Amino acid sequence: MSDVPNDRQTPTYDAGIQGVLEQMEARREPLTFSQDESLPPLEVDFAPFKAQTVPTPAEDPLRAAPVRSSNRRKLLEIREELAGTSELCALHGLLIAHLRKSDQPPQTAALFRRLWAEEHEHLLAQLDPRWLVSALTTFGDHGETEVQRRIGQAMTVLFGMMKLYESERRYSGLAADRPFALKGKNRGPLPLEMDAFHLPAGGLDVNMLGRLWVDSGEDAVLRPLAHHLLDLLIHDPRTVFRRLRVMRKRKERRDAAKASEGDAPGAPKVTAPVTYVPPRRGPLPSWGVVCTTHAPLADIQRFAAHYLSLGANRITLYLDSPAPEVDAFFAGHDSVEVITCDDAFWQTAGKPRPEAHQLRQAHNATQAYRASELDFIGHFDTDEFLLPEIEVARGLRFVPEDCAQARVRPVELLAPTDGPPQHFKNTHRQAGEKRAVLNEIYPNYGSYLTGGFISHTSGKVFARTRLADVRLGIHGLRLDGSAVGNEAELPRMKLAHFHAASFEHFRERVMFRLTRGSYRKPEDDDAMRLGDVLDFVLDTEGEDGLRHFFDEVCTDNPELRERLARHDMLITHALDLDAEVRAVFGPRETRSETSEAGAA
Repeated sequence: MSDVPNDRQTPTYDAGIQGVLEQMEARREPLTFSQDESLPPLEVDFAPFKAQTVPTPAEDPLRAAPVRSSNRRKLLEIREELAGTSELCALHGLLIAHLRKSDQPPQTAALFRRLWAEEHEHLLAQLDPRWLVSALTTFGDHGETEVQRRIGQAMTVLFGMMKLYESERRYSGLAADRPFALKGKNRGPLPLEMDAFHLPAGGLDVNMLGRLWVDSGEDAVLRPLAHHLLDLLIHDPRTVFRRLRVMRKRKERRDAAKASEGDAPGAPKVTAPVTYVPPRRGPLPSWGVVCTTHAPLADIQRFAAHYLSLGANRITLYLDSPAPEVDAFFAGHDSVEVITCDDAFWQTAGKPRPEAHQLRQAHNATQAYRASELDFIGHFDTDEFLLPEIEVARGLRFVPEDCAQARVRPVELLAPTDGPPQHFKNTHRQAGEKRAVLNEIYPNYGSYLTGGFISHTSGKVFARTRLADVRLGIHGLRLDGSAVGNEAELPRMKLAHFHAASFEHFRERVMFRLTRGSYRKPEDDDAMRLGDVLDFVLDTEGEDGLRHFFDEVCTDNPELRERLARHDMLITHALDLDAEVRAVFGPRETRSETSEAGAA
């Protein structure tokens, strides 16, 4: 229970504001001088002070004499702290100490201001930021001009509040340079009914810092000190300003990636005009696939071989990072185009490399779409394999002429415990079942699964080419920022998603997917989702809990297959991907293990 009342009628400090004032004044008793002590006169020559260095306490001759005044005690404390700097810095510190009190010798404030007017370069070079902040505070109390006092007081409040909240933040356990996660934001009211800072577009930070910079520039004496501190502030990675900027960029990346992945259910869609349709009679339509990947060579071989064996006319592979072994393997294969997304690639694209991998995927898919001479192009990941019941080109021939794209619905792999993959699960919706069956099939986790999947349920598309002004995103075409809605289904094709081919594969990728991939959820979504469940399982049960989740939801076992089959949600289709590699590319040496296929 809190020791401090949290109601609005009880003040935080005993005796309210009067108590605050009494405590403040109690700390301002003037420093005393002994008979032989005084501060230097206003016209003192600063050169000898600059030329001499404050010795260490063991070597300081001033410590030989007895301490008979609070002035001397404070001077010795300052000299110990500033050992190694100039005597001018020690004098500066002593002037500040006197000026913090309720009274001081008459020349003190003027001497302090003269120091900064004449020796600011020396002081800025020798004093650490803490002493510089103290100097700024002193200008707030004893500045000669209105600007000195106003800016000094404003920046004193700024740095004082920083000290308070950064000290409290230590109890969060987070380092000062580590931003908070976007998830888990408390949505309760702020003090004094203030509006919360708007992370995506709020300007409070830049308005505050910019105003201080501009206004302090009006005073020649204060300007060097204020500008120096503000410059230090915006370069320090341990401030709320840096953390908020990092959080803003993360949110921008997340929102951009969300936009590239698809819109929320019910979001308005647009119609993309279809201006070219291949003739129904004559040759079948040509088609190909595009993929951005950082997968190992073996996975890329399987992906390319599978689609070439289905009749793809073209495979376009964008390598998210250089992979010479991939280039070497596919050299000479006219049907496979390999493009390395290195620095030169992004320079040619005329844009910096997007930080979010989803944005890189969408960019590359769009470039391939616009350059393609095929009739249809599919945007798939290297862990997604088409399972057609008919020839792919024949299925595409009958896409209605007014449809810009044809959607292939996904089925999710049941991770085999031995042997090649052959069992997949469908969503309850695609099987014509009600959502309630998920609780029967997955007793502990069904309520938190979308369609019973741990990956996407929207599927991917074959996009009709030669459409004007469209972009090819991860899950479909987009026009003017909105999802394209004139599409057809390809009911005789499924897209087998090897999202978690094994527990080891799932465990290795779970943290990435929670923070940057497919398990994260929008910040304003308060519902319990898969990511929340996995977070909870990891926090409370660790790897054992994660294994329990995987076994119930993802592992190929007779019990799960029986429950799925009972609701017509089990798909059986044997895949021998390595045999396809041998058939398409010949008996070349390939890696046998299946790794992460480049999708999150």
